[in-house]
Amino acid sequence: TYPPKGEPLPTFLLNTQRSTGDDCGPEDPQHPLGEPTLKHKATKLEEQVRDLTKAVADSENVRRRTQKFVEDAKLFGIQSFCRDLVEVADILEKTTKNVEEEAEPSNPNSTLKKICEGLSLIEAKLQSVFSKHGLQKMNPIGGKCDPYDHEIICHVPSDGMQPGTVALVTQVGYKLHGRTIRHAHVGVAVESQERL
Repeated sequence: TYPPKGEPLPTFLLNTQRSTGDDCGPEDPQHPLGEPTLKHKATKLEEQVRDLTKAVADSENVRRRTQKFVEDAKLFGIQSFCRDLVEVADILEKTTKNVEEEAEPSNPNSTLKKICEGLSLIEAKLQSVFSKHGLQKMNPIGGKCDPYDHEIICHVPSDGMQPGTVALVTQVGYKLHGRTIRHAHVGVAVESQERL
């Protein structure tokens, strides 16, 4: 036999065997080492698929969080401006009430009466603009006190109201798209304690 036992094949014969496909390498499924190698490769590919799936899920979560952040920025970007503007609305409301009190009810053509009408129109328009942009006035008289929306400034005798109910509002609150931007200052009804 050629080559004699224990001697390797000459290199020119090794090259021709590989090119003709007579060699059974580890990639050949018939090779005894082929099956474990394929299992190892399959395991590695499964790990890569899991890693890629996790990376895709993570990037999707980041995309969703970023989108939510952008949407919130669009909705609440005017929050500080709204806080300043509601103070102007308060002044306008107080001025309108003061002018109404000073106006002569018997003289509908008086200057103060006309000013009062003008101020009322401006106030109504301002509230309309607020609503258009998601800014809502909270006047909670008669409702339950909510620490997320109300700031308790005093307690008042219940006088027929349920304890814990808002009985007095000294400053209205405002919400921007459902988020409280200014708490309403309220007086809460409490049971009066009778002294013995």
